[in-house]
Amino acid sequence: MMRVLEFIVALIIVAVVAVVVGFVMPGSGHVDRSLVVGKDMRQVYDVLNNFRRFPEYSVQREYDRNIKFDFSGKAYGPGAELSWTSQDDKVGNGKLTIASADPSFDKVDSTAKKASIVWNLDNSWRGNDKHFTLDLERQGSRGQLTKVTWSYDVDYGMNLINRYSNLYIHGDPDAFIQFTLNNLQNVLASVQNVDYTKLVPTIEQTQPTPVLMVSSSIERKGGLEALNDATDKAVNEIQAAAKKLGVTVTGPRIIYTTNYGDQTYTFDVALPISATSLNVGGQTVELTAAKSPDLNAAEASTAAAASDSNADASAPGGHDRFGRLIVDKDVRAFLAFGGPALKAVWNGTAAGVPQTRDLMKAYSQTHGYKYDEVVNRFYDIEAKPEVKQGDEVKQYAEFDVYLPLSNAPDKTPEQEAGIKPPSLDDSADQAPASSGSAAAPAAASSAAQ
Repeated sequence: MMRVLEFIVALIIVAVVAVVVGFVMPGSGHVDRSLVVGKDMRQVYDVLNNFRRFPEYSVQREYDRNIKFDFSGKAYGPGAELSWTSQDDKVGNGKLTIASADPSFDKVDSTAKKASIVWNLDNSWRGNDKHFTLDLERQGSRGQLTKVTWSYDVDYGMNLINRYSNLYIHGDPDAFIQFTLNNLQNVLASVQNVDYTKLVPTIEQTQPTPVLMVSSSIERKGGLEALNDATDKAVNEIQAAAKKLGVTVTGPRIIYTTNYGDQTYTFDVALPISATSLNVGGQTVELTAAKSPDLNAAEASTAAAASDSNADASAPGGHDRFGRLIVDKDVRAFLAFGGPALKAVWNGTAAGVPQTRDLMKAYSQTHGYKYDEVVNRFYDIEAKPEVKQGDEVKQYAEFDVYLPLSNAPDKTPEQEAGIKPPSLDDSADQAPASSGSAAAPAAASSAAQ
C-alpha cells in the first residue's frame, strides 16, 4: 500500500513540476536563418511576394514528390494564397497567405534599402498566430546583393502542451526555413540579374491574326543599318506577295526573334493581312496557327517525298514543317498571336528592343509566368515609326515588345495598381540604347514563329 501511495505522490510531484515548468517556458517561439544572395532586392522581393514559384523551392517537394499545390486569392502581393495536400505526415496539409508587404512593389527600386514580407501559416505545427517574416536588406558596394532573413514566429498562449513544443522549434520549422532558403537561392540563380524596376508591363489577351512572313538574318556587327535593310527587303517581298494574293496589309511590321546570337541575329518579318483564307496554287486554303514541328511526321514526309520524284515539298499551296502555308519560295502565311502575352513598350531605336526582352524575361521569371521562347517566340511591333528631320531625330519610334505566356494571371501588379506605361511624350529625353517601359495588348505566336 505504501508503494502505491509513493507512486501516486511521485506522479503528483511530476505533474506539478511539469505544470510549473510549462508556465515558466516562453509563451512564444522564434527561429530565423539568413542568407546573402547575389540578386537585386527587387527580384528577390517579387519572387517572395507571390507563390507561383514556391513549389520549385519549397523543401516540401523533396519530402513528398506527389504533393499537390493549389493557388487561390490574388496572384501577387497581400491576399495571395497557396494551399497544399500531402499523404506524408511530415508534410501534411496546410496553407500560406501573404499578409503584408512593405513597402509596396513600386517603391522597391535602387534607392530602397530594406523590405519585409509576412506570410501567415496554417498547418499542423502547434501554436497560434504562426507566420513567416521575410526581411530583405540591400547589401554590397553597389547594392547588388540581398540579405534574406527568414523568420518563424508562433504564439503558444497558456496552452502548456504548445509551450513544450517550443523545445522542438529547431526541428521541423527550422529545417523548413533552412532548406527552403537554400533552394530559393538556386531558383534565383536562373534569373538574369537586371534591373527592371522601370518596366511597366501588362498582360494582354490577343486574337489570332492572319500574317504573311519572310525569314531573314543579319550579322550583328552590321548594327541597325543591316537590320533596317533586311527588314525593308522582307517587307517589300511581303507587300508584293500580298498584291498578288489580292489582300491588303492591315498593320505595322512584326519581327519574331528566332535567335539573338553573339554574331548573328536570326528573325522573321511579318505583316498582318486582311484575309484568313488565301487562294494559293489553285486552291483556297484556310490559315491556321503555326505549330511545333513533329519530328516523326517530318521524317515520314521526307521519306514520302523521296519516294515520289514529282513531290515538291516547297510547292505553293503546301505547308512547311511548322504547318505554315507556303505562298511562294520565301513567303509563308499563318495565324499569328492568340492567347496571353506579356507586353512592354520601348520608346527609342531598335537597339533597345533586345534589352527590353531581357527585362521581360527576368520579370516573368520572378513573377512565375510560364513561357517558352523556343516554341512561342518574342516578337515586337513597330507601333510608331521614328520621325527624323534631316539627321536629327524629332521623335523616337515606339516598339511594342511581346512575350507569349502559357500560364499567367489576368493582370500584372502594375495593371492592378493602375500604373500607366510611359508614352513617347514621356520618353522625349530617353536615351535610345537603354531599356524602358511597358503598356497594353500582347499575344503569342504559335509553335514555330
